[in-house]
Amino acid sequence: MNTLIETIKYFLFISVELIVLFMLISMIVELILMYIPAEKIQKKLSGKGIIGNILGAVFGSLTPFCACSTIPMTVGLLNAGVPFGSTMSFLISSPLLNPIIIGMLAVMVGIKAAVIYFIVAFAAAVIFGYFLEKTGGIKYVKNLKPKPMGCGCDSETVAAEPKKIPFKEKLRQAFRGAWGSMKPILGYMFIGVGIGAVIYGYLPEDFVVKVAGPDNPFAIPVAAIVGVPLYIRAETAIPIGLALMGKGMSIGAVIALIIGGAGMAIPEMSMLAGIFKRKMVVMIVAVIFLTAVIAGYIFNMFY
Repeated sequence: MNTLIETIKYFLFISVELIVLFMLISMIVELILMYIPAEKIQKKLSGKGIIGNILGAVFGSLTPFCACSTIPMTVGLLNAGVPFGSTMSFLISSPLLNPIIIGMLAVMVGIKAAVIYFIVAFAAAVIFGYFLEKTGGIKYVKNLKPKPMGCGCDSETVAAEPKKIPFKEKLRQAFRGAWGSMKPILGYMFIGVGIGAVIYGYLPEDFVVKVAGPDNPFAIPVAAIVGVPLYIRAETAIPIGLALMGKGMSIGAVIALIIGGAGMAIPEMSMLAGIFKRKMVVMIVAVIFLTAVIAGYIFNMFY
């Protein structure tokens, strides 16, 4: 009975904390995007060389898109003539540097974890975007516009023009936008918290330590492999990861699972196949996998 009570307490506490965090961070991002015209963003992303990759990664870090929602924006950038490398840096950073992920890591794991995660994911987006351009990846772009596909999350849009409306109205719009973004993922969030609560209350610690503890050198690549096809949203993965960490799973394996799940998904692979030829899709999957593994081992070095 005590274990059941603790499990329920964990579920309620983490659920409330995640909902508050999601709404607060989403509202801040919604407000920021109200002041950024899409045309200005596309113009800024047209920087040449590594500067364009850095700007692409910065833009990706400001957009609260899930993996599938990133695709329409990627198509728009390519159609607008934004350099291929900048677009690839955006494609990699947008789901990985989702402000929701950064905020949740900062509050629930610590500022240090959020900073390390941001630096590693940002560097990976810049470097791999630059690499994909220099290796001639643009020749793998198809001349076909992919058909819209649903993936269980809304496709947010960047404001076309700054809105000249009272700040109170902007706050109301930001709240409605944040709530609209959260509604489709509430089910995923509660599932993740529920799984995490069960793990927290009932999964034996010895088993977790043996399979995915810091002494298992293969725990990180295995977690990355599991995460890539699993398509777990960050809102689902983070509460599960926290519970697993509490049972002895290494933080590196948790980070690898989050990056694999947030950065790539089977629905996104299908959508990418409508934009790129098979070789480029494979390269993008490899980039996400390498990012997950590298980040995992770096986290284990610092923790």
